[in-house]
Amino acid sequence: MSHTFDPNELYNRVVHYYIDKKGYSKEQANEIARKVVEREKSRYTCKNVSCGHGMYDHIRHSETCLVLDCDCRQFVS
Repeated sequence: MSHTFDPNELYNRVVHYYIDKKGYSKEQANEIARKVVEREKSRYTCKNVSCGHGMYDHIRHSETCLVLDCDCRQFVS
């Protein structure tokens, strides 16, 4: 996967989709986009209590953490 997670890009795409395609108000679209970005951020963050780094900080997105002072050996979803 060569594309990294960009929360700003996702937020903008979701807002424009709900405003342009679904006809939602700007406030409703912003609230939906905020929830979507929060959910996606949590998917890309290691749930190991001692780690908490992103998926892209792990070898092959699932193995040992690449951060030098981190002891995490497995990405926990």
